[in-house]
Amino acid sequence: RGHWNNKVEFVLSVAGEIIGLGNVWRFPYLCYKNGGGAFLIPYVVFFICCGIPVFFLETALGQFTSEGGITCWRKVCPLFEGIGYATQVIEAHLNVYYIIILAWAIFYLFNCFTTELPWASCGHEWNTGTTSAETGTVKILPMLAISDGIEHIGNLRWELALCLLAAWTICYFCIWKGTKSTGKVVYVTATFPYIMLMILLIRGVTLPGASEGIKFYLYPDISRLSDPQVGPGAACLLAFLTGKNCRSLLVLKS
Repeated sequence: RGHWNNKVEFVLSVAGEIIGLGNVWRFPYLCYKNGGGAFLIPYVVFFICCGIPVFFLETALGQFTSEGGITCWRKVCPLFEGIGYATQVIEAHLNVYYIIILAWAIFYLFNCFTTELPWASCGHEWNTGTTSAETGTVKILPMLAISDGIEHIGNLRWELALCLLAAWTICYFCIWKGTKSTGKVVYVTATFPYIMLMILLIRGVTLPGASEGIKFYLYPDISRLSDPQVGPGAACLLAFLTGKNCRSLLVLKS
């Protein structure tokens, strides 16, 4: 098996695994929905009691066996080999919709290479500043392609299909040489999300009403802890985050 050239590449690869939709998108939503700072209390408890042990278990298992997500369990205990197949199925299902979201991002990226964003303004002097141009309605909104119901699949969208192909191609060339290629890619892919999050944070705290949002997290409503949805919500979020990266951490450490 391949080896990392240095420890920095491994640390960056793990840091890149931490950043995902679950942290950037789902966590703030659940935190706001379940009482702000009050949600952090059960989340931190579950993180210390479950998240950290699972993290070290996965990395230690990968380092000890130097095997993949399936064969590592065969080396430890053949009876547990089914765990490897189960995690493989989980990763396969996650890749199906994660790559779609990446294709959406590529589609929006291509549409951003214009002098003015097509959905930013209207350009007609008789309209207000909150309207958008017809270009945004014609080119951007149809990307959703919402059908009448789940029973109607809809037509194939070639522009999104090409973006999906581009997403898979990028992923392939990022890992096709194992740690030799991945180790170089993570210098960009692992640091860029943190830089963007810092930019969004600075932008967010400078917007009107940002102080109210900060107070919502700093002064939690402790009474929300009695809500039966807060604790399970924190546990489910942590289970989703750790389960999503379970096989990835094992393979990276192997």
